[in-house]
Amino acid sequence: CSRPRAAPSGILRIPVRSSSLPLFSDAMPAPTQLFFPLIRNCELSRIYGTACYCHHKHLCCSSPYIPQSRLRYTPHPAYATFCRPKENWWQYTQGRRYASTPQKFYLTPPQVNSILKANEYSFKVPEFDGKNVSSILGFDSNQLPANAPIEDRRSAATCLQTRGMLLGVFDGHAGCACSQAVSERLFYYIAVSLLPHETLLEIENAVESGRALLPILQWHKHPNDYFSKEASKLYFNSLRTYWQELIDLNTGESTDIDVKEALINAFKRLDNDISLEAQVGDPNSFLNYLVLRVAFSGATACVAHVDGVDLHVANTGDSRAMLGVQEEDGSWSAVTLSNDHNAQNERELERLKLEHPKSEAKSVVKQDRLLGLLMPFRAFGDVKFKWSIDLQKRVIESGPDQLNDNEYTKFIPPNYHTPPYLTAEPEVTYHRLRPQDKFLVLATDGLWETMHRQDVVRIVGEYLTGMHHQQPIAVGGYKVTLGQMHGLLTERRTKMSSVFEDQNAATHLIRHAVGNNEFGTVDHERLSKMLSLPEELARMYRDDITIIVVQFNSHVVGAYQNQE
Repeated sequence: CSRPRAAPSGILRIPVRSSSLPLFSDAMPAPTQLFFPLIRNCELSRIYGTACYCHHKHLCCSSPYIPQSRLRYTPHPAYATFCRPKENWWQYTQGRRYASTPQKFYLTPPQVNSILKANEYSFKVPEFDGKNVSSILGFDSNQLPANAPIEDRRSAATCLQTRGMLLGVFDGHAGCACSQAVSERLFYYIAVSLLPHETLLEIENAVESGRALLPILQWHKHPNDYFSKEASKLYFNSLRTYWQELIDLNTGESTDIDVKEALINAFKRLDNDISLEAQVGDPNSFLNYLVLRVAFSGATACVAHVDGVDLHVANTGDSRAMLGVQEEDGSWSAVTLSNDHNAQNERELERLKLEHPKSEAKSVVKQDRLLGLLMPFRAFGDVKFKWSIDLQKRVIESGPDQLNDNEYTKFIPPNYHTPPYLTAEPEVTYHRLRPQDKFLVLATDGLWETMHRQDVVRIVGEYLTGMHHQQPIAVGGYKVTLGQMHGLLTERRTKMSSVFEDQNAATHLIRHAVGNNEFGTVDHERLSKMLSLPEELARMYRDDITIIVVQFNSHVVGAYQNQE
């Protein structure tokens, strides 16, 4: 390619995600096209690393190359300069000539599969006497990073002292500290909230006498889903304080447990403990910095509790739960079981305005963001939107130097008059399962920004029923030549080979989310290009994607229905 000209004025625009978006050539502005020969020559990281620098990578969310509408958190100009290109960065791209006709580079199908399957996990519910007596057959989960490190987390566990299974996805922002902590701790708070009074007493007596504790949860984890051993004692002490309070509040007279109330209490209590731990601090310098990082970063959460035919979804933020329903004619329909807590939700906008004085009506949400900064209106952590200004200053000044020297943590949001502006209280939805309810998809917004809910349900439904190779090819109104149709049919035949066959529904969905073309089929060239993006560019095109697909047992669900 030729030498670049002088840098144009203004912001370099990167195209938004779209399933019909041509990648890296037609769609990208010319200056960005210059980078892609460097990918093939393995030199992008050297030049990009020279051209840009960032003082606070784990907290930085701003880049002049990423449209602000694509970011979950928009930094204020006061500290947005902490991630910016060096002056005259264009000169760094002019030090070498490249071939005018570079060779194309694509990942091979095995290389693509290796990337897509790196984080996949599957769990099948055990059978008893050859029968599965659970309403859940099993689940598939997977993650595909865009941030480095990935800010999403996932969790799945079976409740051992009560009935049911918990599954959840967690989307972090301003770093992964909060999403990591919530993914480790929230299910314990929910499980404790669901325990009867007698079991809580038994657990407390075991701790007092030094006896082994009853196991509360059986975790179903991928090897990459780690727990923080350093913070385990701190986390346990906070959890114990919570169940001690539950013991004091409940005299044991009532045996009925309200699942909705338990979910709400667990969410709110964990967020309160995250805040309190950051205020109190810890003598251990590592833990002291950890609890502050957790509190000053944030995370949304979407959690499902399945007990027989009773399905509860607790959502805080903008991840989603979607039910896949198979109609009598075999078609698929999507039933939304959660609401996004953002500016597109009129009820959330109204709630925020009612919680603050009328004088703040125009400032509490600006440019579709909380105080003009935060996209989700509900989240764990994010104490910058919850604490008073005096408390923030006091904690920062008494905290470690890493915190006190950080411009992000010291910055006070504009128009910050009547905190808290943010809550972790979830919105809980109840649904009674029916035989036609075949599966549930829990996913962070990285999936929903890329695919329509109906397409998500159709792709998963056809995958689970083995019908995806028998449906007629839909071209969506496009004019398709005979050669293009031949190519689509050839691609379908190729996909049926073992090298492309996915054994995990979440992996299959990610393959479509990243590689779909305008015809709704996976384009290997597009998929290869997207997965070849280096860390510096991946976030410009998509967010982290985390998916859990829960498959229901229609026979068991139908048996519950017949018993009534």
